[in-house]
Amino acid sequence: MNENELSKIVVDCAYKIHTKLGPGLLESAYEECLLYELTKAGLKVQKQKPMPLVYEDVKLDCGYRLDLLVEGKVIVEIKSVEGLNDVHLAQILTYLKLSGCKLGLLINFNVALIKNGIRRVVNHL
Repeated sequence: MNENELSKIVVDCAYKIHTKLGPGLLESAYEECLLYELTKAGLKVQKQKPMPLVYEDVKLDCGYRLDLLVEGKVIVEIKSVEGLNDVHLAQILTYLKLSGCKLGLLINFNVALIKNGIRRVVNHL
């Protein structure tokens, strides 16, 4: 499956979760629900995947963790905040760069309509 097909499944699962639970829960709750739905859909998902920083020839464990990595191709960063801002975008762009992945989804569940909380981010390698 390519990144676009995977992202469609992720977005569909996010819609399902948001419809059932609505806004206002902790990020960790949405993360667990999304992990459950994606796994149920037959996808390989890694939760809180460590992402080291390689500087020159040195591998530094800086404590970066991807919320979800779907099929090793799509990074999903989950938020439950009043609004997405530039720091959130910078975070997922950094994760894309460090991982070599092309596509990330920044999903803020703390919105009235989930379509307003989803931001697709592309790494133009």
